Parts: sequence; C-alpha cells; structure tokens
Amino acid sequence: MTRTRRLVQLAFLALVLVGVFVYRANCELWCPFGGVEALYTYATEGNMLCSLGTSNFFILGGVLLSVLLLRRAFCGYMCPIGTLSEWLGGLGKRLGTTRWQVPPRLDRVLGLVKYVVLVVVLTATWRAGELLFRGYDPCYALISRHGTDITHWAYVVAGAAAVVSVAVSVPFCRWFCPFAAVLSPFSRVALARVRREESACTSCGQCSRRCPMAIPVESMQQVTDARCTSCLTCVEACPQRAAGALSWGPPKPIRQAWSQAALITVMVLCTSAAVAACYAFPMPSFVKTHGTAPPETATVDLEIYDLTCRGRANLLVYYLERDDLFALDGYWKLEAWPDPTLARVRITYDSARCSEGAIRMAVTESYYDAVGNVWRQSPFVIEGYDPLDAGML
Repeated sequence: MTRTRRLVQLAFLALVLVGVFVYRANCELWCPFGGVEALYTYATEGNMLCSLGTSNFFILGGVLLSVLLLRRAFCGYMCPIGTLSEWLGGLGKRLGTTRWQVPPRLDRVLGLVKYVVLVVVLTATWRAGELLFRGYDPCYALISRHGTDITHWAYVVAGAAAVVSVAVSVPFCRWFCPFAAVLSPFSRVALARVRREESACTSCGQCSRRCPMAIPVESMQQVTDARCTSCLTCVEACPQRAAGALSWGPPKPIRQAWSQAALITVMVLCTSAAVAACYAFPMPSFVKTHGTAPPETATVDLEIYDLTCRGRANLLVYYLERDDLFALDGYWKLEAWPDPTLARVRITYDSARCSEGAIRMAVTESYYDAVGNVWRQSPFVIEGYDPLDAGML
C-alpha cells in the first residue's frame, strides 16, 4: 500500500513540477486553498484576487467532495507539501535520525494552531484584497519560480518545515496548514474510515505507532478523526490484517472493505471532474457592471492582449468609464478572463445607445484625463482589430 501511494504522490508531484518549470504554467489557478481565499472577494465584488481564477473554486469543490468520501486523502496522496514532508521523514529514518514523539496533549494543542493560522490568513487577505499569505507559503516557494512577489520568508518557512520533517512526522500538515483546517470539519463526517474488529485485534499497537498523524488507532472501533489522511499505513502495518483486524471502507454495520485502488480511483475522478467542469462551465474571474440593464442588450466577445490580472481588468474598466469623445453611452457589463497572453472578454451593452465599434474604440483609444491634464495611452490591443480600418468600426 505504501509503495502504491508513493507512486501516486510521485505522479502528482511530477505533474506540478512539469507544469511549473517546463510549461511555466500558473499553478496557483489550480490551488484549492486559493478558492477559499478568493471566496469573499468574488462573492462581494464579482472578481478574483490576482493570480487566481474561478478554476480555484472548481478544484476546491472537487477536493471537498473527495474529503467527504475519503477523508483527507488529498493531503496523503496529492498535496506536494505533504508528499515532500513525508519523504523527508522517510529520509530521516534511513539516516537514523532520532524521531521526536510529541506527547498527545501537546499534539492536540499544536493541532489548534492551524485554525488560528486560517483565521489570520483569511482576515488579512479579505481586508487587503491581496494574497498576503503567499509571502510565507512554503507551497508558493515551490511553484513560484522565484517570482518578484515572493519573499525570503516563504523559503524560511519551507526550510524550517523541511528540517523539522526529518525528525517529526509531517509537522506542517498536522499543526500549521490552514487548508487542513478547512478540510478537517468535512473529514470528520466523511463516509470511508479505518475500521477495527476487536475480536481479531491483538492490541499490539503497531497501527498507532505507524500512523503519521499520531492517531491512536488501536483504541478506536472506527477512525473518524479529522486528521486521518486515509494513507492506510495502519492497515498495512497490522499483523492481523488478513484476519480482518483492520480494514478500510464505509461505516459499520456494512462489512464490505474497500481497496486502495478504489480510494485512488475516486480521488482521481473527483479531481478530473472538477477540471472538466471548469472547462465545460467557464465562469469569468472579473465582473463589473455600469448602469441598469435595458430590456434589450447585445454582446461582443473580444480577445485582448495585456489583460493579465485583476489590476489590469480594473484598468480596462477605467477606459470603459471614460468621459471624453469615446465615452460609452448607457449600460454595459464587463466579464473577463484575465490571462498572461490573450485574455477573453465579453461585454454586454445597450444596443439602442451603443455599438460594437464604440466599445472597441473605448478600449484602444488614448484617453484625455482632464483632471490630470494628461493623455493616457491605452495598453490594450484587441486581436484582429485595426483602429485605422474604418470598415471595422
């Protein structure tokens, strides 16, 4: 079981590393915790925080669904930080490093820290409207390619977590990860769990000693602890597994055990469904409305260069709200999908008072700012549109 899980961990870690360093993709768009951070801003303002997209909501939904079915299997099989932390712990064992056993009471107290971290991160993010946590995020240290917005603190936290992981089992995941705090309430009521059959159990304690999350498996009939990552290390370590002392599956009285292959299949299906839904039902990551919608409207779809983030989308709004010769008359609604290369934009407008040509000119023409007494050159270029071609107006 451990070997199979290591292969799954390796596959997902390789997927992240190839996406970041080979294809130079923005992996923050697929971070489930990004969906948590962006939820308030999107609900209240209709736009995402910079570097995030509505894909974060879809992948968050997929992960939460998998947690409701499998507990925190995401942490034990897919999360790159959890993977690296576990591997470092394995390296420590091979090197003969002394393993620190944290007393149960202290472990429970430290386990509350992640909820404090979650509150601090979300409060700071929602107040600032920016991803302030990324400056301290060990995962961002892995996927950022050392971008200009990363701070040395991300490496400090990552380095500290790595060093401690050699001697202590997955410390960041157990005590400090804010996403673990988000998943824990869902994990507590999840369907699948490790089940112990007292008649076959010899109370040898191997299951508890091998559990990376320090769960006292030997004292439970069913493991419903929110920390459980369904790694099945305890099941594999049980000398009476063949006799049914430990198994994994739905709650009793159902006796049918589930296989690790079923766990992996369900987890991959949840993730794949989330990705497929994101492409099947694309939601704009930036929405802005001007005026009141009339009975009849028209829509124009544009592809725009240099519309890379939330800040640039706000700059596009600045040009749409202009009050000079190219001012737009009446209602309009902007829906945008910012992108580092070519962004998709949809503008709905009052067809009786405005035209597609007027919208194109508002986006691309220079704007005279009377307050600042300065001409402002538009940075936006519309794919396939030539402002000098009168036939395209």
